[in-house]
Amino acid sequence: MRIVIIEFMSLDGVVQAPGGPDEDTDGGFAHGGWSHRFFDDVVGGSFTDAMTDADALLFGRRTWQVMAAAWPERAGDPFADRMNAIPKYVVSATLGDDELTWNTTRIPGAQAVGRIRELRETDGGDVVVMGSASLARTLLHEGLVDELRLNIEPVILGGGKSIFPGDGAMRTLELASSATSATGVHVCTYRPPAEA
Repeated sequence: MRIVIIEFMSLDGVVQAPGGPDEDTDGGFAHGGWSHRFFDDVVGGSFTDAMTDADALLFGRRTWQVMAAAWPERAGDPFADRMNAIPKYVVSATLGDDELTWNTTRIPGAQAVGRIRELRETDGGDVVVMGSASLARTLLHEGLVDELRLNIEPVILGGGKSIFPGDGAMRTLELASSATSATGVHVCTYRPPAEA
C-alpha cells in the first residue's frame, strides 16, 4: 500500500485547524476555519481524487475524533459515503478499543511506526492521511510517505502546526503534478525521487 498525505496548507506551512474555529486551538491558535474561503471544485477535486484510490484512512487521535463525529451524519453524499465505508486506522495511546466507531482499528501509539510500516508493505491501494499534523510529521521523518498532496492556500497565518520535521535533514521531492484553482490555491502533488 502507498501512504498518501493530503493537507490544506497556508503559504507559511501551517496546517492547523483548517476546518473550524474550535477544531484545534493549541498554542492559542485563533484562525480556525481559515481554509473555507479558498475551497472550490479544484480543491475539492484533489480530495475526491485521493479518496478514489484509497483503501484505508489513517488518522492521529484528535483528527480521528473530529472526523468520526462529523462524517457519519453526512451519509448520502458520494464523498461522505466513501469516507464512511472504507476502513480507518487511528494512532492513539489513549483511546480504548471500546471507544472506536466508524469502522476503525486502533494502532497503539508506542507501536505506530512499526505497525504503519507493516501496513505499507501489504498489497492494496492507498492509505490516505488527512490532517493529523503530528502523525504526518512522524511519517515524513521516518521516510514512510509515498505521496504528499498539498493544497497551498494564499494566506499567511503567522504560526501554527506544521507537518514538516524539524530535524535538520534535507528531503528532496519531485513535483508530480500541479494545478491552480480560481481562488489562488496551488494544488501540488510531490513524490520522493524515483531511485536510479
